[in-house]
Amino acid sequence: MNQKIHSLLVVDDDHAHRTMLMTLLKGWGYDMHEADDGQIAIDLVQERVFDLILMDVRMIKVSGIEALEKIKVFNPAIPVVIMTAYSSVETAVSALKAGAYDYLTKPLDFEKLKITIQRATEHIDLKEENLRLKNSLEDRFDRQNIIGRSPSMVRLLETVAQVAQSEATVLITGESGTGKELIAGATHFNSARREAPFIKLNCAAITETLLESELFGHEKGSFTGAHKRKEGKFLQANGGSLFLDEVSEMPLSMQVKLLRVLQERELTRVGGDESIKVDVRVIAATNKKLTDLVASGDFREDLYYRLNVVDLYLPPLRERKDDIPLIAQRCLSMFTEKNRKNIKGFTPQAMDILVRYHWPGNVRELMNAVERAVVLCQGEYLDENGFTSIRPEPAQPEAESPTLNLDGEMTLEDVEKSVILSTLENMQGNKSETARRLGITRKTLHKKLKQYGKM
Repeated sequence: MNQKIHSLLVVDDDHAHRTMLMTLLKGWGYDMHEADDGQIAIDLVQERVFDLILMDVRMIKVSGIEALEKIKVFNPAIPVVIMTAYSSVETAVSALKAGAYDYLTKPLDFEKLKITIQRATEHIDLKEENLRLKNSLEDRFDRQNIIGRSPSMVRLLETVAQVAQSEATVLITGESGTGKELIAGATHFNSARREAPFIKLNCAAITETLLESELFGHEKGSFTGAHKRKEGKFLQANGGSLFLDEVSEMPLSMQVKLLRVLQERELTRVGGDESIKVDVRVIAATNKKLTDLVASGDFREDLYYRLNVVDLYLPPLRERKDDIPLIAQRCLSMFTEKNRKNIKGFTPQAMDILVRYHWPGNVRELMNAVERAVVLCQGEYLDENGFTSIRPEPAQPEAESPTLNLDGEMTLEDVEKSVILSTLENMQGNKSETARRLGITRKTLHKKLKQYGKM
């Protein structure tokens, strides 16, 4: 990528000094512009964008301080470096109070001038890069980019839109590869915290000994290798949201400390004794059933309820097959552009394979399969030869109708119970498939099973 050429404006009514600076800074590779009065500088700033202004204090018509103040009203972000031959504390203070980036005295120290300009322009580049990154994240996590037309996904996205506006802690559940991070990002970037940081931490990727430091930070010398103070993820996310992925992998010793931060909204760095207030919305995710971990003693019940204020369940891909063609087409567009290929679409046979496959790795596995097919494709369409590693399951035979022994003493409720439990057994405990076969909702099925003492 080509390095950006920064545009500078030199403002000085001393023609000889201005010409010297123009020549010097052009030689350093800057795009140079000039003005001999503060008012001209004000007018130029309103006509075009400059990365930095180098301006003299004393000018005949409009002084540098007056021009600085008016420029800052129009564009507060532009760095202005003030120059003067009259070195005084009063002038420096006035310039800095008016918003000057720095203050240099004439005759200029060229090395100091070079360092000052480099520091200012590097700061601009960093702000622009952060803005690009933020916009990129917003685009990626935009709710409209989460593909789904199936009823379950439509309901989920409607819930995300509601939950995002609140300050509630959110727990996102679902199998690996379903897109839990996308839902977390959509929750943050559709909230009032969207302008603040969205910080992510995978609890399964950090060793137990380092997790506390990653979350809460540490003081210099608090342990071997702690050469300087470090801000943890909570402080990095202050004012924004912290996404704790695979929170089920957090050891019990850390669960206690996380619970304290969630309850008291304050933390202490490792090796420190200062309590630091934090304002962070926590969004957690897991591919495990936390209630089972609570029952086994591997996850704290109080932390579970603290995290599970709102539960967002992300269904696996096999339960929303209507979404597969949409996701596959989006992946095709993305990977053809990435690999500079002209592939128009999928053959019907290829799409049939994708729809019939059960996708144990969910959306992540589908993305990998499409990318591989794109890389190996030599024609205009992806056909079944591009998906030879995928073996769709044969169509499941319809479950046998349960045989009932109607002995004349069974009530209608008894018959209903027998049908429901027999179908559930035939479906090997799969409640979603059982509800579908019976033509009832999962909610109704859960209610019935609870009545039967099977929940």
